Amino acid sequence: MSVHLTFCGGVRTVTGSTHLLSVDSEHVLIDSGLFQGHREDYYKINSQFYFNPAQLDAVVLSHSHIDHSGNLPNLVRNGFRNKVYCTSATKDLCKLMLLDSAKIQEEDIKFVNKINARKGLPLRQPLYSIEDAKGSLKKLRAVAYHKKFKATPHIGCTFYDAGHILGSGNPLFEVGAGRNTIKIAYAVDLGRKDIPLLRDPDNINEADYLIIESTYGGRAHHQIGQAESELAEAINRTIGRGGKVIIPAFALERTQEVVYYLSRLIRGKKIKPIPIYVDSPLACDITDVFLNNTDSFDLQAKEMLKEEADILGVNLIHYIRTADESKKLNFDKRPMIIISTSGMCESGRILHHLRNTIEDARNTIVVVGYMAKNTLGKRIVERFKAVRIFGERFMLKAEVVVINAFSAHADKNDLVEYVLKMKRKPKKIFVVHGDMDQSEALAGNLRDNGLKAYIPRKFETVTLG
Repeated sequence: MSVHLTFCGGVRTVTGSTHLLSVDSEHVLIDSGLFQGHREDYYKINSQFYFNPAQLDAVVLSHSHIDHSGNLPNLVRNGFRNKVYCTSATKDLCKLMLLDSAKIQEEDIKFVNKINARKGLPLRQPLYSIEDAKGSLKKLRAVAYHKKFKATPHIGCTFYDAGHILGSGNPLFEVGAGRNTIKIAYAVDLGRKDIPLLRDPDNINEADYLIIESTYGGRAHHQIGQAESELAEAINRTIGRGGKVIIPAFALERTQEVVYYLSRLIRGKKIKPIPIYVDSPLACDITDVFLNNTDSFDLQAKEMLKEEADILGVNLIHYIRTADESKKLNFDKRPMIIISTSGMCESGRILHHLRNTIEDARNTIVVVGYMAKNTLGKRIVERFKAVRIFGERFMLKAEVVVINAFSAHADKNDLVEYVLKMKRKPKKIFVVHGDMDQSEALAGNLRDNGLKAYIPRKFETVTLG
């Protein structure tokens, strides 16, 4: 039996996770994520496949974040006809995430094309349409945690709770049978312990090979309680200047986490009672999915729900759905907090809010998540003097506050501990999903602990066995 693993995306960078597991003539794709970056690279990289989608027997989807699921509509558009296996919550969330991704692409292209037409530049097409997204949703099949299923006749799979976002699963693949079984674990992405709402990650006890993320492979997070204090300080400072707090946040998980802490700050009277808006129809819908999947919550969150606590701030925070409501915020001069998508500031309503606030020094942009290279969010984190939004130049005068402790990714200590806890250590570990400095740091740390770690190159194929 010939077993091969090809790294098609999400290596030596963070976004676009896509890996191909091949066993003889059977082919299973692990994730089908969108690469996020500069517009030119975005379209070039996401529209080309290293493999033939029509020849795939299945897709195993770890979770619903767009950098892991967002290219599924394009996969189907290009000939994929089989099943996509995921957890039940991931299936529910993908129904929202993929349709929203398609809608945002169509809306952003319309806006960009208005500017391009004015400048005499070529018009563009979205990567995929809403109809493409709807087609991909028909392929989703829900599987429970810890229940083994057959992705192909010779490739079995079991999801373990990744503790990263609602519904996230770390799949363990078992190729072959009996003594010749090869076990391949996929921990991309891996969550943290003791973060709000979700259970801690499951441990996978043994694997012959491990594919592991390295987003924070060389960095340690601050305690999550510190994030709450830093958030309160940034808000109070901005209120004192009469400004607005703009929080770019992923609609999934990060928005709910920030809302959870804002609710705590309001009840604890640690911030003044100013208007708080979640400006994202998607985030509104995802909050409903959270409340319909409370079985995935940790014990603390479940106890709070028993006490009828409003842990997601439904009664304290204004959830905005319509474009007209969103536009009105730009003309409202009162101090306020606006949480809006997308998290890396590459698309969606956040671009309009940044466009209207970034040049005012009274305002604050609070960054609560990872920003990939060559994104607007990364340029804001690095405090460029000027940035481009919808092709137009704006001076960055607003205060920028970066709070990394909100991250839902395991840090360098969590990642190493995860491997060391395995009863039977992998004979080889593939380090992916990280900027090169972070991947190198994690690989070095693993080697220092007597483990064999390797950083693959994009499109590299390795033989397992």
